[in-house]
Amino acid sequence: MPYKWTTPPNAAQQQLRLWPHQSLSARGFSGFILATFLMILIPTLAVLGTALLWGLLPFVLMAVAGIYFALQSNHKSRQIEELLTLDPETARLVHTTPKGEVKEWHCNRYWARVTKYESDGPVPHYVTLRGDGREVEIGTFLSEEERIALFNDLERTLHR
Repeated sequence: MPYKWTTPPNAAQQQLRLWPHQSLSARGFSGFILATFLMILIPTLAVLGTALLWGLLPFVLMAVAGIYFALQSNHKSRQIEELLTLDPETARLVHTTPKGEVKEWHCNRYWARVTKYESDGPVPHYVTLRGDGREVEIGTFLSEEERIALFNDLERTLHR
């Protein structure tokens, strides 16, 4: 599950780290690009040694480059991290965007409320934290089942 409590449940200060699912490792990325290149080259074997090969080769390279840059863009957009820190007095959420921007929210833990919108949010089972006059989303990048589990964990832990 792409979220983890990094401190014991009985500790005075608890931290919850959330991140998007990373399904393609660096080695898998390299293997996929190589396999794609080789699979695209198979049909060009028929024109090997002819002038037509030189006409097709730029398009083959453009296709591989397109896949490469699309996967790189997807990887960069998944560089999100959220860190929720709960201590006896406050609740604090730090959200780091893919561009490296840091957004922070904090409030008194007593007034913090976790809310789940079944279908009213941008995603099903949209989870938010409310307090200090603001409502912030948490774990939007998680799957539906993970957001439901996150909501239950937060509801159980926040007002312990």
